[in-house]
Amino acid sequence: MNEELLARSFETHRDHLRSVAYRMLGSLTEAEDAVQETWLKLSRRDTAAVENLAGWLTTVVGRVCLDMLRSRKARREEPWESLVPDPIVSREDDGPEHEALMADSVGLALLVVLDTLTPAERLAFVLRDMFGLPFEEIASIVGRSEAATRQLASRARRRVQGAPVAPDPDLGRQREVVDAFLAAARGGDFDALVSVLDSDVVLRADHGAARGGSTEVRGAAAVANQALTFSRLNAGGGVVHRALVNGAAGVVATRDGRPSSVLGFTVAGGRIVEIDILADPDRLSRLDLAVLD
Repeated sequence: MNEELLARSFETHRDHLRSVAYRMLGSLTEAEDAVQETWLKLSRRDTAAVENLAGWLTTVVGRVCLDMLRSRKARREEPWESLVPDPIVSREDDGPEHEALMADSVGLALLVVLDTLTPAERLAFVLRDMFGLPFEEIASIVGRSEAATRQLASRARRRVQGAPVAPDPDLGRQREVVDAFLAAARGGDFDALVSVLDSDVVLRADHGAARGGSTEVRGAAAVANQALTFSRLNAGGGVVHRALVNGAAGVVATRDGRPSSVLGFTVAGGRIVEIDILADPDRLSRLDLAVLD
């Protein structure tokens, strides 16, 4: 296959490979790097012996991501220097297209849980449970037996199932709860804030290294106080735009026409169980925020 045909064939798989890499890495920039590395490996290979290009590419991008996760872990004690994964922001849509978006979305809360797994566990879970890759192929990537690879996926699955990562499927209900939270924050109503927060709610925020780095707050009262502080700091000149953040109800806040933060919410049982705030200017500048156009 000549290079032009190979490149066109690769492009048909790019979205799939990006989805795999994003779930593996929780970083849009690193996911693009992994996809590009996969292309480089493909371009250097004699493809005549590749019978299933889609499967081969999935295996290769998985191996690239595994190496990146292991390198990340070796560089620092924390698996991810930010508590908040890169969000995927899109326009809010109540039409039939939303169902397809939700089906292909991965919540920020789930990405946070995936980041607590070992690199091998994460790969086994993502490739098996999210993309249905056979254990035999996953075993070849992690360098373990098929039985050991099944155990990796099983351990990861138990960790994921034990965490409150599944949002309410009704986007309208999600939006009602998020709107009530925002209204209470703007109005400085502490009791109203607490009423829409789960008692064990978790708020994670990344303000950027120059602004204090990452923080985590737990409990309804503490999160309500944090929300009131955040609202006061952003009062005057700020605009809140409704958006989908990883397929769930969220908002993008702007000041003077420029994005100042992205807030993703996980709503379950009629209450907010997790809030993820990205307010790092450098990371915000790299996001596709077409919702603001």
